[in-house]
Amino acid sequence: MRILAFSDSHGDYFSMKKAIEAQPTAEAVVFLGDGHLDFERCKPLLKGKRVYAVKGNNDFHCDYPKNAIIEEGGMKIYITHGHYEYVKSTLGNLMTIAKRNNCKLALYGHTHRQQEDNFDGIKIFCPGALKDDEYAVIDIENNGYICIGIKLR
Repeated sequence: MRILAFSDSHGDYFSMKKAIEAQPTAEAVVFLGDGHLDFERCKPLLKGKRVYAVKGNNDFHCDYPKNAIIEEGGMKIYITHGHYEYVKSTLGNLMTIAKRNNCKLALYGHTHRQQEDNFDGIKIFCPGALKDDEYAVIDIENNGYICIGIKLR
């Protein structure tokens, strides 16, 4: 199964739309904050998909949660924008929360750069920023999962 993950569109609706259209086989979509108006505008494109969203530090007047634990493909995943966990300074807080909740993967945004780290059996992954044409897919199979950073152009 495939998950589409993205964040930080900051008004670039067209890049979000392109990412969604480029991944028609994605069964789930995870929005990691900062561009909730773009995400709301794209929701008609997400019919039939499981949709998850969290609030970013620039998502004013938005009722999305600040973080969530989801389960996809039999795997628990912690999702957050990352500003509450101070991801620009450390990934330790993110790892601690994911580990405490038995998550195998933590997805975050906020830093605007694709990054993958592994700590104590937990993968921590940022899909980059849609405003910079970056997003990611997570493919989950019976024997594991892989996070793939993608550039739109």
